[in-house]
Amino acid sequence: MIEVLVVDDSPVAREFLVYLLDSDPGIRVVGTVTNGKQAIEALKEKKPDVITMDIHMPEMDGFEATRRIMETSPTPIVIVTAAENPREVGISFRAIEAGALAVVPRPQGLGHPEFESDASELIRTVKLMSEIKVVRRWNRSRTAPPAPAVRQLDVNGHTSEIQVVAIGASTGGPIALQTILSRLPRDFAAPALIVQHMAPGFTRGFVDWLNHDARVPVRLAAHGEALLAGHAYVAPDGFQMGVNVTGRIALSHDAPEYGLRPSVSFLFRSLAEVYGRRSVGVLLTGMGKDGAAELQSMKQRGAITFAQDEESSVVHGMPGEAIKLEAATYVLPPDKIAAALQSLVKNA
Repeated sequence: MIEVLVVDDSPVAREFLVYLLDSDPGIRVVGTVTNGKQAIEALKEKKPDVITMDIHMPEMDGFEATRRIMETSPTPIVIVTAAENPREVGISFRAIEAGALAVVPRPQGLGHPEFESDASELIRTVKLMSEIKVVRRWNRSRTAPPAPAVRQLDVNGHTSEIQVVAIGASTGGPIALQTILSRLPRDFAAPALIVQHMAPGFTRGFVDWLNHDARVPVRLAAHGEALLAGHAYVAPDGFQMGVNVTGRIALSHDAPEYGLRPSVSFLFRSLAEVYGRRSVGVLLTGMGKDGAAELQSMKQRGAITFAQDEESSVVHGMPGEAIKLEAATYVLPPDKIAAALQSLVKNA
């Protein structure tokens, strides 16, 4: 039985969340509170497996509560908020930065067309996050230190110019991506294509959040867009993202892979076919297997490939599967992946 503490200042929202969560036989709501300050106090008594956290609350908002909980009594936190509210979405990603594991939309009423999918996403996320062992987070500066030096990479006779970098991530990915993009130089000589598993409605806010720290421009990918060096492109909600033979972004409604659209597997396979050894693949923290076999395909076609190491991963599922397949040329934490990318692209 997964025990959940619900934090929300709206009585209607609290009652609705309790109804939804308790409807699943594997979940039990052990308490409800109305603000972040009460959440910190209730945590000591209830010791929940997961906390669902609202953002905009009186006395102490969801960001500050998340920060304090992760610095004192680390507990899996799922941010439940309104995707249509830009202010709440922005604070949601600050809460991710403070240690929250995921952000999902607050389900609409029973008659809403999105109700079933939003309710299922909430329950699925709570169950998945309950399995994650979180660690204490210390207050960190938003200014990234210089990237660590990386020894000269053995590029196995890689003499062709690297033309594109593909990055895939899931749970824990936002912070790993923030680390990498904040360390790439403004004149990075290749474009980066990114698939981050995320609940629908939050991707644009995610892009805005990344742009606060990234040293390269980050944008939501558009169909037919030409790839520019030193730019990062994030796959939009509900589309598979790849590239066509002319090197332009191709968005499609092709079937989900591993139940996901966008999927990392689709992106990696597309780049393996179009760019081969002129590409780099990076698989970051996340649950499941999405992208692991396709990272192997990239490597087999001559691409340089990276998988995030276990120690720095929130969940080592996706990169761990890639490592089992010997799909990764290098296994590194995000800061060293960023430094390695600089070395590879600079020396290509």
